[in-house]
Parts: sequence; C-alpha cells; structure tokens
Amino acid sequence: MKRPQSLKDLEVYLLAKEFAIKIHRMTFEELPKFEKYEEGSQIRRSSKSIASKIVEVGRRRYKNEFIQFLTYAIASCDETKVHLEML
Repeated sequence: MKRPQSLKDLEVYLLAKEFAIKIHRMTFEELPKFEKYEEGSQIRRSSKSIASKIVEVGRRRYKNEFIQFLTYAIASCDETKVHLEML
C-alpha cells in the first residue's frame, strides 16, 4: 500500500471534502429560501469542518493532540448528521 504524501491524500479526507461539496450544493439547490440561510448555513459549516479538522491533525506533533483533532472531526460529522436528520 502506497503511503500518502500528505493528509490531503488520505481517502478519508477526500471523502470528507466530497461530502462537504455535496452538502454545499444540496443546501443551495434544494432547500427553501428560509432554510438556506439558517439551517443551511449551519450544515455547510459543520460539513466543511470535518475535512478541515483532518488536515489540522497533520500539524499536531503529540499523540494526544492528534487524537483530539480526530475527535473534533468525528464530532463535526455527528453534528452534520443531526442537521441532515432535521432537514
């Protein structure tokens, strides 16, 4: 298995990025206007946060910080799921 050059090459990052793009499109194309700027804004932020936290992991030197930022990414994913369920 080929080792990734950076965290941005990881499959989990690529999936998170693709997911954020799909959420972004969906919230602008499919939500009613009143939801676009309230719930839509919140779900866009939480979905983009997943990929950004994965990238942030790469700046951490210590195991505890590494785990902390992966936990933040999981929390952002869970938050996004809740927003999707509400929609």
